Amino acid sequence: MSNETMIGEVARISAETAVVTAMKYIEDERKKAEKQRKDFRLRNTKLLLKNYRSFMMHGDDIHEELKEIEVPNDMFEEMHSNEFVVEAIKRSKERTLAMIKFMDQMLQVYRILCEESGKDEDLRRYQTIHKMYIAEEKISVENIAECHKTNVRTVYRDVNEAVKTLSVLVFGVDGIKLIK
Repeated sequence: MSNETMIGEVARISAETAVVTAMKYIEDERKKAEKQRKDFRLRNTKLLLKNYRSFMMHGDDIHEELKEIEVPNDMFEEMHSNEFVVEAIKRSKERTLAMIKFMDQMLQVYRILCEESGKDEDLRRYQTIHKMYIAEEKISVENIAECHKTNVRTVYRDVNEAVKTLSVLVFGVDGIKLIK
């Protein structure tokens, strides 16, 4: 085999190896980015549940607060930026109220899905979520496990499975890939 043939063969093998390595790297990065998106949806759903009681308590006051946060026209004539701050606060409170209503609807849909599934574990998952995050009085994981005659690990598994399903309800099509 001549030097030119050997150099050509080495170049071809090097190019093939570089392409395979680059393609693997790109695919790994795509999978990592997709996993991060999934993690965000799961994390956000869990955060919404963990803060549900606070949102509900806060939501009761929002209607009154929105009425009270009216900016008199002459008050901020010289300070337009303060008016923007007040408007931003109002928008934030309105978004909180909208999110509370939306979460209530999705929780009701989830409850109905669990009840109509006919599976004991689905109903147990809804009841677990309800007792941990939704009911006025929070019940400990140990008490939930005792109530359902399961162990603590099962309670956490139920929460994780319920969060996956709720993520699909909350985030729609973007949450479907979470089921895989």
